[in-house]
Amino acid sequence: MSEPYVLAVDFGGTKAGLAAIDRSGAVLAGERLAMHAERGAEQAIVRTIDAARALVTDAGAGALLASGVASPGIVLPDGVLLAPNVPGWSTVRLQARFEEALGVPAVCATDVKAATLAEARWGRLQDVQTGIHLNLGTGIAVGVVVDGTVLTGAHGAAGEIGYYLRSPSDRVGPHEGFAPLEEHVGGKAIGERGRAVGGDGDAASVFALARTDPAARAFVDATVADLAVHIANTAILVDPQRITVGGGMAEVADVLLPAIADVLDRAVPFPPQLVTARFTQDGPLVGAAALAWDSLR
Repeated sequence: MSEPYVLAVDFGGTKAGLAAIDRSGAVLAGERLAMHAERGAEQAIVRTIDAARALVTDAGAGALLASGVASPGIVLPDGVLLAPNVPGWSTVRLQARFEEALGVPAVCATDVKAATLAEARWGRLQDVQTGIHLNLGTGIAVGVVVDGTVLTGAHGAAGEIGYYLRSPSDRVGPHEGFAPLEEHVGGKAIGERGRAVGGDGDAASVFALARTDPAARAFVDATVADLAVHIANTAILVDPQRITVGGGMAEVADVLLPAIADVLDRAVPFPPQLVTARFTQDGPLVGAAALAWDSLR
């Protein structure tokens, strides 16, 4: 590569993605690694940094200008809040680690907010005055964009709808490490709860079974209906023109989107357009690159 580029990194629940991305958002080179979350945070950071160094070396003549890092949770200089899935992740200093390793400035953000920026910059929220990006994966969250700016909130936690209460009987929440909505309709939860109707422990198996098995279909329909109510309530609050959908469960958009759209159409005063995202699976990675480019302005 001879063009200047930034290095984007996306830490997920099961894998880490890396890419060299130019100013237009084009991916010049990339790699994916297994997170091995059960082995803890340090090994995931070390292996990812090693892969980043190798990618930069392979890039050759091009100039690395900065890095952008997307992560679950609320990323702070001295750690990461609300990211319990990888042991030790709460104490990881992502910005410092990547700056020390690569010798260029690093900027970090919550993964869903990074994905929202990707859609606003180069995707299907581009030129949309008010929009929502909905991530349906292991976790559930939204990003809100207004005039091209992704809202962060007072503490960086805007859009963390996985913590929505499902009923007045919910008595535990983030302070106990519990996310009521996510624990019911997130991809991990669907996989675990779906064992009761014949699933293999992952969401993909449950959705596949639902195409032929009535019990699995009823389970999926009830779960998606529960999710759709919360998406509609979010849309009522924000009044978006468009909602983009990304994340692992976007692969079953043919099941999810019609059911969610039906609730939006009948419950929201001004129903938004509901579409799959341009960057359904790599939104946080592309968004991390956009953050890095923005940091150079």
